[in-house]
Amino acid sequence: MIEDLFDNNIRWAAARARVDPEYFRRLAAQQSPEYLWVGCSDSRVPANEIVGLDPGELFVHRNVANLAPPQDANFLSVLQFALEVLKVRHVIVCGHYGCGGVRAALTGERHGLIDHWLQPVRALCCRHAEHLDAIVDFEARVNDVCERNVLVQVASVAGNPFVQDAWRRGQPLAIHGWIYSIQDGLLRDLETTVDSPETAFPLLYGPTEPGAFRPPRPERRRPGSRT
Repeated sequence: MIEDLFDNNIRWAAARARVDPEYFRRLAAQQSPEYLWVGCSDSRVPANEIVGLDPGELFVHRNVANLAPPQDANFLSVLQFALEVLKVRHVIVCGHYGCGGVRAALTGERHGLIDHWLQPVRALCCRHAEHLDAIVDFEARVNDVCERNVLVQVASVAGNPFVQDAWRRGQPLAIHGWIYSIQDGLLRDLETTVDSPETAFPLLYGPTEPGAFRPPRPERRRPGSRT
């Protein structure tokens, strides 16, 4: 029942206040997180809890399949606010094994409006179709795509103009790719951290044959420069 949620809230707030009388006063004073979490909407992946941080210590954006699409105004608003106002130092893209969004994209079944949102994941599956077809166990195939999706989203964040501008300003910023297992409650680092235009460049454009065109590397703005 809905009324139960209000009762739960009263008990939760009272328990918090008993343990730490200053808890809510600190939260109300300011929000100064060092981390932006880009995760999945799955209710089994509570961002603050699995990393042991209070709400004011983690700025959170969640959507189905933990995407970071450059066309999504919601995500872009969160990212810009996190970088330019909160000055976060870390963006964590965190997927999870067994993701329902990834599963839906992989099966190819129609689910309505969500199919449009999951198109980037479906395209990822198509690009790696030969590799995925060789994975006999379907759950293992889903988990493989979950990991690959995190890596793609890290690249998307790293190539975002807001991120590139932050690096040009000399703002300390690292992008991390993690994945969470609901079965054991543990996070795993997918070892794809980038913290500068130089480290992001290979992730965005990959190895290039001699003589091939490559976009220019973004230059860091010199102190005192207006451009």
